[in-house]
Amino acid sequence: MKNSLFALFCLFSAPLLAQTTPDRTPNRSYEGAYKLNTWSITLTPQHTRFFGDLSYGVYRGIPELGPKESLTGGIGLALNKQLSNLLGLSLQANVGQLSGAKRQIYNAYFKTNYGQASLLASVNVKSLLMGANRFRRFKWDIYGGIGGIWFDARVYDLTTDRLIRYSNDRNDFSSLTAGRWEANGSMYTREWVVPVGTTFSWEISRRFDVGLDFQFNNVNSEKLDMTVGSTDPLYNANPANIFLFRKGESALDKYGVVGLSITYKLGRKAVRVGRDGVYNPDEGQYSLRWTDPADLIKPVIPPTVGQIDSVAKANMPKPLDARLYTDSDDDGVADLFDKEPQTIKGSVVSGAGVAIDLPKLLARTVQQKQRGNCEDIVSNIEFDTDRATIRPTSQDVLQQLVALLNANPDCRAVIVGHADARASEGYNMQLSKRRVEAAKRFMVRTGLTEPDRITLEYYGEIRPAAPNSTASGLQSNRRVEIKIEPMSELRSRYPAGFRR
Repeated sequence: MKNSLFALFCLFSAPLLAQTTPDRTPNRSYEGAYKLNTWSITLTPQHTRFFGDLSYGVYRGIPELGPKESLTGGIGLALNKQLSNLLGLSLQANVGQLSGAKRQIYNAYFKTNYGQASLLASVNVKSLLMGANRFRRFKWDIYGGIGGIWFDARVYDLTTDRLIRYSNDRNDFSSLTAGRWEANGSMYTREWVVPVGTTFSWEISRRFDVGLDFQFNNVNSEKLDMTVGSTDPLYNANPANIFLFRKGESALDKYGVVGLSITYKLGRKAVRVGRDGVYNPDEGQYSLRWTDPADLIKPVIPPTVGQIDSVAKANMPKPLDARLYTDSDDDGVADLFDKEPQTIKGSVVSGAGVAIDLPKLLARTVQQKQRGNCEDIVSNIEFDTDRATIRPTSQDVLQQLVALLNANPDCRAVIVGHADARASEGYNMQLSKRRVEAAKRFMVRTGLTEPDRITLEYYGEIRPAAPNSTASGLQSNRRVEIKIEPMSELRSRYPAGFRR
């Protein structure tokens, strides 16, 4: 019995240790898009063979029949649930008859009727070792479990055919300690049984499988033949030696079963894979007995370079209007918003790119004491290469802007510095910083009140006004833009760079 329990442990643990392939998931769900049929019913006509004290044993690999021993059989019915392609459970019920005889020592033969119910767990050895797709119509399972057996044994004398022992009835030799089950006026002895076996199956259609089943049942009793092993011919004449569960000199009783199994696979829209081995879940539902769920999942095919390029082009944003980042007249207003794109170089313009007569505006502001004349006034100051020195032509513009700011205390100046691309990015960033600081120093020295109204921003080469491929373009990019804005305009109009 201990060897049987150890065999069961090895049977259940083997697939758990072996199934470690990374692309297989044991706890896979068999519902949804790849639903599989998992239930089946098996009917098995059986030939039975007893192995115990009243049996002749095996001669040259073939069990021998004793005197007055008859061929016996039974039938089994099982409800099967496939948990995965490798593991399954079965609830099995068997009824049948056993017979045996032995002249030496015992001079007796017996007949036993039995019924058995077992819970079995099976392992698909073929799929475990070779995968589901090799020999896809063939299946080899090994199984084991535990169950109960109810039996009624009768022992007869070989010479006289007289009934000499029997398991129990209502009047005599009742095995109450083993439990009882009443049926047709007789009592049946109940014992534990450990069945183990193997099945070789063949899938013959989408609904039916046939197989050859070999099962060996280890019974926790010596009462199947009502005979306890002993060299004393009178030992079994004493009922106490049997019903008090005294252990004889032989092993516990066992019996074997050879059967032809017929399995009907339950489920809707049953299909099976064709000879080409291609699975198509749209055709119906395959049986988990014969199908690895991983084979139903279509492999992910990496996209080609052309496919990636087409997706990128389809999702690419529309190109920006080139006028958004070009300034043809270098007035600090992009052409997209410039209402006068051809203003004279060095002009002071409004936020819409319209030229402003700064002296006239300043005179009107001073004479009439107008306020709020600082709405989006823009002016550019250009520099020599690698220099932060303000040209004389730009000093007049700065002086006029200082006068305008002093006349309008609600206005502020934003000085934005830029550079061309003929040096490193870090150097150009520092050069544009020195240029805005030079412009601020000039305005403060000229007499600007409240210098804190000046905000400095510098961007180096990252915001060119013209291409850096020509001399005129390089000159246009060496610039400082001065914007006069109301004090309420606190947010920079440039999305990047440095500001202080």
